[in-house]
Amino acid sequence: MDKEYLQKFAKHVKTLRKAKKLTQDDFDSPRISRSMYSHVELATSDITLSKVKAIADRLGVHPKDLLDFD
Repeated sequence: MDKEYLQKFAKHVKTLRKAKKLTQDDFDSPRISRSMYSHVELATSDITLSKVKAIADRLGVHPKDLLDFD
């Protein structure tokens, strides 16, 4: 697991979420739990592509936009 990459991803996802004025609770669904989403933002969990898609759908962005960070 590449911790630095996960931390950059986590920061980017959190920035997108806050820009949409969403809370972590807004991500609680059958596709991704609020707890799992929290782990994503804390960079404590490596996630699957299906979770990336679920987060992107909730944010209203394309999955590739979640990976567009530096």
